Amino acid sequence: MRFFSPAAVADRPAPPEAGDAPLLVLRDIVKVFPGVVANDRVTLEVRSGEVHALLGENGAGKTTLVNILYGIYPPDGGEILLRGRPVRIPSPRHAIALGIGMVPQHPQLVRRHTVAENVALGLPGLPFFRPLRALEDRIRELADQYGLGVDPRARVADLSAGEQQRVEILRVLLRGARILVLDEPTSALTPQEARALFRVLRRMREEGCAVILITHKLEEVLEASDRVTVLRRGRVVGTLRTREAEARQLARLMVGREVQFGTARTPRPPGEEVLSLEDVWAPGDGGTPALRGVSFQVRSGEVFGIAGVAGNGQRECVEVCVGLRRGTHGRVRIFGQEVTGRGPRMIHEGGVAHVPEDRIRRGVVGGLSVAENLVLRRYRHPPFARGPFLDRRAIEAFARRLIALYTIDSPGPWVPARILSGGNLQRLILARELHGEVRLIVAVHPTSGLDVAAAQQVRRILLERRDAGAGVLLVSEDLEEILELSDRIGVMFRGRLVGVLPVEEADPERLGLWMMGHGA
Repeated sequence: MRFFSPAAVADRPAPPEAGDAPLLVLRDIVKVFPGVVANDRVTLEVRSGEVHALLGENGAGKTTLVNILYGIYPPDGGEILLRGRPVRIPSPRHAIALGIGMVPQHPQLVRRHTVAENVALGLPGLPFFRPLRALEDRIRELADQYGLGVDPRARVADLSAGEQQRVEILRVLLRGARILVLDEPTSALTPQEARALFRVLRRMREEGCAVILITHKLEEVLEASDRVTVLRRGRVVGTLRTREAEARQLARLMVGREVQFGTARTPRPPGEEVLSLEDVWAPGDGGTPALRGVSFQVRSGEVFGIAGVAGNGQRECVEVCVGLRRGTHGRVRIFGQEVTGRGPRMIHEGGVAHVPEDRIRRGVVGGLSVAENLVLRRYRHPPFARGPFLDRRAIEAFARRLIALYTIDSPGPWVPARILSGGNLQRLILARELHGEVRLIVAVHPTSGLDVAAAQQVRRILLERRDAGAGVLLVSEDLEEILELSDRIGVMFRGRLVGVLPVEEADPERLGLWMMGHGA
């Protein structure tokens, strides 16, 4: 899926020449965590009026580097220069004061507060009387202007991950940052919303701002950036002018080998019904209906994709399917058996795998080891359980086998899961959920935040399971992924399934319009 035409790239003004003084320099940055060198003498130069993309595999050190820039981590070595002068950034407050704004990959918001209250934190210039009312009006104005629809009075705890990311984008825009760091900014946006976001970036670029764009979408890098720096295993392996780069070259720099693009989804006749929802209604976290009469079927040997902008009922639909939320009306059947109202344990033991949206809060227990997370579904049964006791030797042998099979990059089976990168956490979840006899897979944003090689691996695994006869319910806001993997596609808008069509009749623009409530 392309957000810009090739002509837009050709018409883009040339980036600053190498002789121009950089606005920001991170020089010889070093950051070491226990057992991991995250940044190994990394140097990054960013100039005024350019979009500088930062590429690399999961775990390559990209997020660590920008967290140092934003004052979240102190560097263990190196220095930061702003407009040619050394600066010390001990906290995000100091970064904001220096004109550095960051939209993190995982939103950092106060969940019990509203959107407006979160945006107000640390925001100068609010009026003395009724400050929140004025701020709510400004949030609505920006949200309408940039297509980032968010209710300023909504509680953050009731928002999806994509909606929380939009709150972070609005917060940075309101603070008027001159150096903007975007970590996977389009992962929760429709093509139309992504185009609106990049228009904002182009305006900032024209005004002399610097933009650091972290993304795993090579097309976005090639079409939106002026220069690109590639990291691999904590080191810079190249900085290129984007006009002189191409996708395969960048992918090869990222992973150190050739990357096979695309997945071979071969048409096949679907089998028996493995999941059915009939007129399902369910409340959201706030008590109002989040699902309004949803009906669809998933059959063995097919991928049924559900697209939609975050917050339109996809999360609640998945939770009803896997037993994490009770519906108020309608029926859910899995493998022909009524499961309406049953709990997640019973549903999983019937052969259902669940790859959740929030891999950190829902997918793993960060304080437990990698090995313990891999046996969370099986620890009650032999060979891992011997009466009331766990067999650590059997658990370790099983964990080492899955670590190798799913290429989980971990210092060992007994390290805490929380130290793994996002891509390796996702591989851990897939290994736990898909290993063994699985007849139905419910996968939510399975490649969100993953680099190109990791994303292709996840997609191949899902198609292999589909070809082996499993049914797959795929929920994703990435239309490229939906179109690549799905046999049939449905779109959700405001709690309803507004349309279903075979993938042969689908295209990004049509689906994007449906996702915004038009043309279905």
